[in-house]
Amino acid sequence: MTLKDKFDAIKAQLGKMGFSSAKLELMHRATEELRQTITKKPSLRVGDRMPDFQLRSVAGAVVRSQDLLARGPLVINFYRGVW
Repeated sequence: MTLKDKFDAIKAQLGKMGFSSAKLELMHRATEELRQTITKKPSLRVGDRMPDFQLRSVAGAVVRSQDLLARGPLVINFYRGVW
């Protein structure tokens, strides 16, 4: 199933759930903005090298990708939270 198919299925399901037209329009607009962002920016492919980065940990410490990679392979997980 393509990303477009998934978006279309979600849109169809939301229409049956009784959301107001204003809320549906807001969700459709956000979906379209996401779709445009995905198609405009190139994404990494399997085997590509990810740019070096640094982030703050939950404890507030700076964590650098170079330091983590020095210890072995690195897996990145993006968590958007509960919707």
